[in-house]
Amino acid sequence: MNFKLNSDAKIEPLGYKPPSPYSYDLEIFSFSELKKRTLEGRMYITYRYKFYMLICVTQGECTQWINFEPVLCKSGTLLVVSPNQVHNFGKDEDWEGWIILFRSEFLIPMTSTLNEHKLAFDIERLPKVLTLTKTELARAVHSITRMTADSLIPEPTEDVHMLLRYQLYALMTWLHILHKNAHSMTYTQLSPRFIHFHKLVEIHFTEWSHVSEYAHYLNCTEKTLTRATIEATGITAKAFISARMILEAKRLLVHTDQSISQIAEHLNFKEPTHFSKFFKRETGCTASDFREQTFEW
Repeated sequence: MNFKLNSDAKIEPLGYKPPSPYSYDLEIFSFSELKKRTLEGRMYITYRYKFYMLICVTQGECTQWINFEPVLCKSGTLLVVSPNQVHNFGKDEDWEGWIILFRSEFLIPMTSTLNEHKLAFDIERLPKVLTLTKTELARAVHSITRMTADSLIPEPTEDVHMLLRYQLYALMTWLHILHKNAHSMTYTQLSPRFIHFHKLVEIHFTEWSHVSEYAHYLNCTEKTLTRATIEATGITAKAFISARMILEAKRLLVHTDQSISQIAEHLNFKEPTHFSKFFKRETGCTASDFREQTFEW
């Protein structure tokens, strides 16, 4: 199956639209069920989601594509796909697993008395890929099947909606604890600094291209910020900023008909040639080649 990434093959946006009469802001189904209810060929379309998606692989192996990068999955792999990320299920079909969809609003507490819970259930603190042991996978599957059963309770009520929210919170918090225990170095006193840095990059990456600018804002040295970023992600602060810039460039190349010069201007490069050299250095191909090339999913 070939998928051509060019200006004529736009990435389709996909909103949260469970089949009627289902009315909750969280939906769960198996991969085999998804295949049955999806029209032929639609499984291989690349989408930009407007909701969160968790993919928990329980059997077999597959390659998922997130933001144009392949992610090899096997039994025990759990993926977190966030809104506005680009995802494709790939061409592998000999696997099984659970898929959980939920709107961003599902994570927002309904009353101010739950504000403390909101901090505990920050899904963005989870890594995009988790690997669970057999025992951990069994517990995750048990939690997911409980949620699935409760989502089918007749005559939907607000109480059931709240029950599903708390069950999702419990699952997310447990996964957070697993990751924290397995990667304790990430959750040292440097972790809040990296989290703040991450949020700043999302806001200012087209304006601030140097680590020094972020370090100045965070009142720390470049060395300290780089160390925090390496502990959290395995790459330097400079590489983290560049990766975010490249991701945005890829999105613009795929999602829009903007010229290379327009994209360079959008990303605040002084000259289109500077952007072209940057893109080639970071990706190994030119921006034009990336737009025209064909991926085999």
